[in-house]
Amino acid sequence: MDEALVERVLSAVELIPAGQVVSYGDLGGLVGCGPRQVGSIMARFGGGVPWWRVVSSSGDVPAHLRAKARPHWAAEGIVWKPNGLGCRIASYRTDLVALARECDALWESGTDS
Repeated sequence: MDEALVERVLSAVELIPAGQVVSYGDLGGLVGCGPRQVGSIMARFGGGVPWWRVVSSSGDVPAHLRAKARPHWAAEGIVWKPNGLGCRIASYRTDLVALARECDALWESGTDS
């Protein structure tokens, strides 16, 4: 796997503000890859970053991570949808333009994670 891409994904996740989320596709668009590649990177290397802030395009958390995400979301004020699968992404999606600016500044400075 491309180490530079892994670093870009993980550093972008670290910049997502508490109480906000992005989708795998949002993140992929930001770093230049597809949502499945983001998911693969998060599954393999995402344990040390706020992984609970990365959700599906519908705001859902993977089934095997929901119980682990609950305390993080509670602490950050993210409310679960009535179906218990995730959040209403439109209510919690971070400002993607601001996130892109922060990522660009970080990557241009050469101080990735």
